[in-house]
Amino acid sequence: MASPLPNSAGTPYTVTRILFGGLVMTMKCLIIAFATTLGVSLSSLASPAFAFGGSNFPACDAPQVLSYIQKRFVWNDTHVLKRGLAIETIDRVHRSRSRYGNEYWSIPRLYCHGTARMNDGHKRQIWWLIEGGQGFAGIGDNLEYCISGLDPLKVHGAWCKSVR
Repeated sequence: MASPLPNSAGTPYTVTRILFGGLVMTMKCLIIAFATTLGVSLSSLASPAFAFGGSNFPACDAPQVLSYIQKRFVWNDTHVLKRGLAIETIDRVHRSRSRYGNEYWSIPRLYCHGTARMNDGHKRQIWWLIEGGQGFAGIGDNLEYCISGLDPLKVHGAWCKSVR
């Protein structure tokens, strides 16, 4: 049913109202309620607890993980470090530890370690962390990495402590 409401000029305009379960809601409130309900139901499909149990969570040595680290390091070197470095290969990859979450409180995390062979001939220790359900807007996974000696801003703490 529509009810006329006066605006600041004194002329009436109508707001569509819907009778829903005994409550009168404006169309805007109904859309917000629907979107929130849909968002909650979709987030249960991508919950962090599903990340380690599901088959889509990447392993430390997955090709897409290593490729992502290499590409992201090139971008970081080009825009931040400006040393002309690149990662040629990442060897001796292994999981250093993992923390499994549950559906109520924890974020599943996979801590990885390896040796990065750089284009300048040096071998450097590299650590990375894969966090389940921590991608953009909580969709997908997040990956953070740190290379020993190449974190001048200490983004990951001293000696890459936050991703070890």
